[in-house]
Amino acid sequence: MLTRKQHQLLLYIDDHLRRTGYSPSFDEMKDALELRSKSGIHRLISALEERGFLRRHHHRARALEVLRLPHMGTEAPVAALASETGFVPAVLSQGETGLDGAFSEASVANDRQTVSIPLYGRIAAGLPIEAMQDDSDRIEVPISLLGTGEHYALTVAGDSMIEAGILDGDIAIIRRRETAENGQIIVALIDGQEVTLKKLRRRGSMIALEAANRDYETRIFPAERVNIQGRLIALFRQY
Repeated sequence: MLTRKQHQLLLYIDDHLRRTGYSPSFDEMKDALELRSKSGIHRLISALEERGFLRRHHHRARALEVLRLPHMGTEAPVAALASETGFVPAVLSQGETGLDGAFSEASVANDRQTVSIPLYGRIAAGLPIEAMQDDSDRIEVPISLLGTGEHYALTVAGDSMIEAGILDGDIAIIRRRETAENGQIIVALIDGQEVTLKKLRRRGSMIALEAANRDYETRIFPAERVNIQGRLIALFRQY
């Protein structure tokens, strides 16, 4: 369970990220919580990080990432739920507008609010294929699921990621970004023309794109041949 101040700070950071696209300063957080010193903010952030609610990117200034908001049921840390891929699929059946019990009471009111993001066609989870850059098809996604940044969706084709819970026909929700950490599932553009959904591994000057299916081999490329197009954050699935 979170303390009142931890809960208050987490909601303040999340709201600031949604409104501005970047995390608040320590002075802003101190003033928002009416604390006397920034040391109290440091302690609260450390506690939230330890409990799996928050992540600090130490190499960047004002770089806090909200991993989840206080759960309305069990509060098992994300790390305890994640596989070695570093991704726990947040799967929504088609027609749903939110994740049951996944957000705090302060954000439940937003679960029914959606935003339209482009659906770019099929991405291979087996052999790479070129993604269709067509904005005419779009999909409605709950705002509370996305967080900050630009997003798009791709329909998964193939079975190479089934051990990560990603099935043929799933719609992958992607946060557009050009960097990712080892173990994250990414959209990779190979040689400027092949697009695939795989787990990222860096090996010196090489990049390995790993499948989550033992029947598929890992593909290894020089880093300059692979451009990261985004990171998987959620799945939609129709039953």
